[in-house]
Amino acid sequence: MARFLITLGLLLVAAGLLWPWLSRLPWGRLPGDIAIEREGFGFYFPLGTSLLISVLLSLLLWWWRR
Repeated sequence: MARFLITLGLLLVAAGLLWPWLSRLPWGRLPGDIAIEREGFGFYFPLGTSLLISVLLSLLLWWWRR
């Protein structure tokens, strides 16, 4: 468990350091993402992005436990 938490922490630090470049990727603007823009109101729900990340993490964890 300790190794997993350390790895997760290092991945989060790396993502934080690479954020200026990662924010330019088209993640978060995939088909299936819900975005509503009205005057004085904005709502964004990344449904498609969440599903894609969930599938990728599930495959990665499945492969890692094998």
